[in-house]
Amino acid sequence: MLAEAFREVMAGVATPVSVITAVSADGVPHGTTVSAFASLSMDPPMVLVSLDRGSDLLALVRDTGRFGVNVLGSTQSALALSFARKGPDKFAAVDWVPDSGLPRLPGAPGWLACDVESLVEGGDHVVALGLVRAAATVDGQPLTYHSRVFGTHTALEVTA
Repeated sequence: MLAEAFREVMAGVATPVSVITAVSADGVPHGTTVSAFASLSMDPPMVLVSLDRGSDLLALVRDTGRFGVNVLGSTQSALALSFARKGPDKFAAVDWVPDSGLPRLPGAPGWLACDVESLVEGGDHVVALGLVRAAATVDGQPLTYHSRVFGTHTALEVTA
Protein backbone atom coordinates (compact mmCIF):
# COMPACT_ATOMS: atom_id res chain seq x y z
CA MET A 1 0.00 0.00 0.00
CA LEU A 2 1.36 3.43 -0.93
CA ALA A 3 0.57 5.06 2.44
CA GLU A 4 2.59 2.44 4.33
CA ALA A 5 5.51 2.60 1.89
CA PHE A 6 5.51 6.42 2.09
CA ARG A 7 5.49 6.27 5.91
CA GLU A 8 8.49 3.90 5.85
CA VAL A 9 10.45 6.12 3.45
CA MET A 10 9.80 9.19 5.62
CA ALA A 11 10.82 7.29 8.79
CA GLY A 12 14.25 6.95 7.17
CA VAL A 13 14.67 10.72 6.84
CA ALA A 14 16.38 12.36 9.80
CA THR A 15 14.56 15.55 10.77
CA PRO A 16 15.10 18.26 13.38
CA VAL A 17 12.63 18.31 16.25
CA SER A 18 11.10 21.66 17.13
CA VAL A 19 8.34 23.01 19.31
CA ILE A 20 6.27 25.65 17.55
CA THR A 21 4.74 28.16 19.94
CA ALA A 22 2.23 30.98 19.94
CA VAL A 23 0.42 33.01 22.57
CA SER A 24 -3.29 33.74 22.69
CA ALA A 25 -4.76 37.22 23.07
CA ASP A 26 -5.24 36.54 26.79
CA GLY A 27 -1.54 35.69 27.25
CA VAL A 28 -1.83 31.89 27.42
CA PRO A 29 1.08 30.05 25.75
CA HIS A 30 0.42 27.18 23.33
CA GLY A 31 2.75 24.82 21.52
CA THR A 32 3.17 21.63 19.54
CA THR A 33 6.04 19.40 18.48
CA VAL A 34 6.86 19.22 14.77
CA SER A 35 9.47 17.47 12.71
CA ALA A 36 8.52 19.22 9.47
CA PHE A 37 10.54 22.43 9.78
CA ALA A 38 13.08 23.85 7.32
CA SER A 39 14.89 26.95 6.20
CA LEU A 40 13.22 28.47 3.16
CA SER A 41 15.11 31.67 2.28
CA MET A 42 18.11 33.68 3.41
CA ASP A 43 17.00 36.94 1.78
CA PRO A 44 14.63 37.64 3.38
CA PRO A 45 15.16 35.13 6.19
CA MET A 46 12.23 32.70 6.07
CA VAL A 47 11.32 29.25 7.38
CA LEU A 48 8.49 26.83 6.85
CA VAL A 49 6.69 24.64 9.36
CA SER A 50 3.97 22.10 8.72
CA LEU A 51 1.02 22.10 11.13
CA ASP A 52 -1.84 19.60 11.31
CA ARG A 53 -4.95 21.09 9.72
CA GLY A 54 -7.01 20.32 12.84
CA SER A 55 -4.53 21.58 15.44
CA ASP A 56 -5.43 24.24 17.97
CA LEU A 57 -2.01 25.82 17.37
CA LEU A 58 -2.73 26.31 13.67
CA ALA A 59 -5.94 28.16 14.56
CA LEU A 60 -3.97 30.41 16.91
CA VAL A 61 -1.25 31.03 14.29
CA ARG A 62 -3.98 31.97 11.80
CA ASP A 63 -5.51 34.40 14.33
CA THR A 64 -2.30 36.05 15.57
CA GLY A 65 -0.16 35.89 12.43
CA ARG A 66 2.90 34.90 14.50
CA PHE A 67 4.75 31.82 15.73
CA GLY A 68 7.96 30.88 17.49
CA VAL A 69 10.30 28.03 16.58
CA ASN A 70 12.18 26.34 19.43
CA VAL A 71 14.75 24.02 17.82
CA LEU A 72 15.18 21.39 20.53
CA GLY A 73 18.45 20.01 21.86
CA SER A 74 19.57 16.42 22.29
CA THR A 75 18.62 16.42 26.00
CA GLN A 76 15.06 17.65 25.37
CA SER A 77 13.29 14.51 24.11
CA ALA A 78 10.91 14.51 27.12
CA LEU A 79 9.91 18.06 26.20
CA ALA A 80 9.30 16.97 22.59
CA LEU A 81 7.04 14.14 23.80
CA SER A 82 5.19 16.45 26.17
CA PHE A 83 4.36 18.91 23.40
CA ALA A 84 3.45 16.08 20.98
CA ARG A 85 0.42 15.06 23.05
CA LYS A 86 -3.06 16.48 22.59
CA GLY A 87 -4.56 18.99 25.00
CA PRO A 88 -4.40 22.66 25.94
CA ASP A 89 -2.24 22.44 29.10
CA LYS A 90 1.13 21.56 27.57
CA PHE A 91 2.84 24.49 29.33
CA ALA A 92 1.52 23.49 32.79
CA ALA A 93 4.88 22.22 34.09
CA VAL A 94 7.17 23.83 31.51
CA ASP A 95 9.43 26.82 32.07
CA TRP A 96 9.29 29.41 29.32
CA VAL A 97 10.17 33.05 28.78
CA PRO A 98 8.55 35.62 26.52
CA ASP A 99 10.83 36.57 23.63
CA SER A 100 9.61 38.91 20.91
CA GLY A 101 6.11 38.37 22.31
CA LEU A 102 6.26 34.58 21.85
CA PRO A 103 6.92 31.62 24.20
CA ARG A 104 10.60 30.61 24.15
CA LEU A 105 11.78 27.38 25.79
CA PRO A 106 15.04 27.91 27.73
CA GLY A 107 17.84 25.57 26.72
CA ALA A 108 16.64 25.05 23.17
CA PRO A 109 19.73 25.52 20.95
CA GLY A 110 17.81 27.50 18.34
CA TRP A 111 15.11 30.17 18.54
CA LEU A 112 13.20 32.01 15.82
CA ALA A 113 10.35 34.49 16.13
CA CYS A 114 8.32 34.67 12.94
CA ASP A 115 5.51 36.60 11.33
CA VAL A 116 3.28 34.55 9.02
CA GLU A 117 4.00 35.47 5.42
CA SER A 118 1.44 32.99 4.08
CA LEU A 119 -0.33 29.73 4.81
CA VAL A 120 -0.29 27.04 2.12
CA GLU A 121 -2.80 24.18 2.13
CA GLY A 122 -1.21 20.76 1.70
CA GLY A 123 -3.27 17.61 2.27
CA ASP A 124 -3.96 17.08 5.96
CA HIS A 125 -1.49 19.82 6.94
CA VAL A 126 -0.97 23.53 6.36
CA VAL A 127 2.50 24.90 5.69
CA ALA A 128 3.16 28.17 7.50
CA LEU A 129 5.74 30.32 5.74
CA GLY A 130 7.34 32.50 8.37
CA LEU A 131 9.30 35.72 7.96
CA VAL A 132 11.98 35.59 10.66
CA ARG A 133 11.95 38.69 12.91
CA ALA A 134 14.36 37.49 15.63
CA ALA A 135 16.88 34.66 15.94
CA ALA A 136 19.15 33.35 18.70
CA THR A 137 21.28 30.32 19.48
CA VAL A 138 22.76 28.67 22.56
CA ASP A 139 25.27 25.81 22.70
CA GLY A 140 23.88 22.33 22.33
CA GLN A 141 23.53 19.39 19.99
CA PRO A 142 20.25 19.19 18.06
CA LEU A 143 17.50 16.69 18.75
CA THR A 144 16.65 14.66 15.66
CA TYR A 145 13.96 12.14 14.80
CA HIS A 146 14.92 9.15 12.65
CA SER A 147 13.51 5.62 12.33
CA ARG A 148 10.82 6.58 14.87
CA VAL A 149 13.32 7.34 17.65
CA PHE A 150 14.94 10.50 19.00
CA GLY A 151 18.67 10.96 18.56
CA THR A 152 21.22 13.62 17.75
CA HIS A 153 23.66 14.59 15.06
CA THR A 154 27.33 13.92 15.66
CA ALA A 155 29.91 15.61 13.49
CA LEU A 156 32.25 13.16 11.80
CA GLU A 157 35.84 13.99 11.07
CA VAL A 158 36.66 13.52 7.40
CA THR A 159 40.06 12.00 6.73
CA ALA A 160 41.78 11.88 3.37
